Amino acid sequence: MTQWSGTVPGARGDAAFRAEGGSLYVVATPIGNLRDVTLRALDILASADIVAAEDTRVAATLLARYGVSARPRALHAHNEARESPRLVASLVEGRSVALVTDAGTPGISDPGARLVRAARAAGCRVVPIPGASALAAAVSAAGLVAERFAFIGFLPTSAKARRELLADCTSWPIALVFYEAPHRMQATLAELATALDGVRTLIVARELTKTFETIASMPLADAPQWMAGEPNRSRGEFVLIVDAAAPAEISTTVSPDSERLLARLLRELPPARAARVTADVTGVARDALYARALELRDGGQK
Repeated sequence: MTQWSGTVPGARGDAAFRAEGGSLYVVATPIGNLRDVTLRALDILASADIVAAEDTRVAATLLARYGVSARPRALHAHNEARESPRLVASLVEGRSVALVTDAGTPGISDPGARLVRAARAAGCRVVPIPGASALAAAVSAAGLVAERFAFIGFLPTSAKARRELLADCTSWPIALVFYEAPHRMQATLAELATALDGVRTLIVARELTKTFETIASMPLADAPQWMAGEPNRSRGEFVLIVDAAAPAEISTTVSPDSERLLARLLRELPPARAARVTADVTGVARDALYARALELRDGGQK
């Protein structure tokens, strides 16, 4: 097991941070609005020996906007296996590395996890520099019924793999969060509406933090029609959240049939157990049945 434990410089927020040798900094960058970059991220980008970037042109735009003179070095999905050992060697030699992707946090539906694993395996310190996140932003503005959610990310490209994954998710009593690209939106919405209950609420978060940010809520079954209703709705980057199914309504009315069953069970069982069994059979709220059981036990006929 490898781990790092120690004091984080500037942790009280009273001084600028400076990248330390032998440390890999996983730096979150804005997902659209460049003013969402954090002060700590700028400190690290300005002081790191190496800035490794998914797309050097995108990173250069951010760096230039804030007067950071670093020249980014490419680290993306196609060269991460080759470049990670080289970057780890630099860390072992005592240099600092800041890792960024085009937007958001490396390692979350973006390159970077391989480098993080290699750095940790080499005993190097790995430091997260948190910031903007499409996942967190969308969930925070969704107003979910669910108390928990699962981040699915991008669905597999294979139709069979997509169907299998969605089939696994169908019974999960939580919200499901997906990322999607514009050219796959119509197909993905159709598949979600087929695989999941169409009455579940879908939140579409599009172009978050950007000029044409849109957050819309609708029944999942209505989503394909909503998307087709306006050409601009299919443009941009998307977070899709399928909320958990709404809890079924529980009756609090004790019907004559329910009361007869309850009365029979009371001949053999204590009130709490009789109410629980009757609730399981009839679907009536257990609290209502328990209250009626006490009345019946005490001879009340209210």
